[in-house]
Amino acid sequence: MKTLTRVSAAALMSLSLASAFNVAAEVIPADKIATLRDAPLNVEPTPPAMQKVINSDVKEVRNYPMQPPVIPHKIDGYQVNLKVNKCMSCHDRSRTGDSQAPMVSVTHYMDRENNFLATLSPRRYFCTQCHVSQLDAKILVPNEFVDMDQLIKADSNKKAH
Repeated sequence: MKTLTRVSAAALMSLSLASAFNVAAEVIPADKIATLRDAPLNVEPTPPAMQKVINSDVKEVRNYPMQPPVIPHKIDGYQVNLKVNKCMSCHDRSRTGDSQAPMVSVTHYMDRENNFLATLSPRRYFCTQCHVSQLDAKILVPNEFVDMDQLIKADSNKKAH
């Protein structure tokens, strides 16, 4: 009961302070707001069509060390929950011989203390937390990312001259 009283008092205090220091928000003209939205906020635009997933089954080059590999195939309808992980039907170390899929990294079989486990680590179980499928979509925001190899080449060229 004392806790409820304290929480109530704290809530009332914060509300009174908020109203005492209420400052009118500065209005920013709509043309000065950078957004990808093509409609006013009070209008519900028709969403664009879903982009197609690249389904090439070709392994993509990683852009930086420790980048999780992208998924080079469709995963629509793949069930991944506490009881089932459809990804492991091909990528589990015991299934790669039949499926010819790459085995998940040995790090996925390690616990927080780096002990090896017989099965997939619970913290690495939900694959799509880190791994994503690639879409055949137009680029919405320009990207100036430079990968490691280009940085190393540029650095070695500077040292050579």
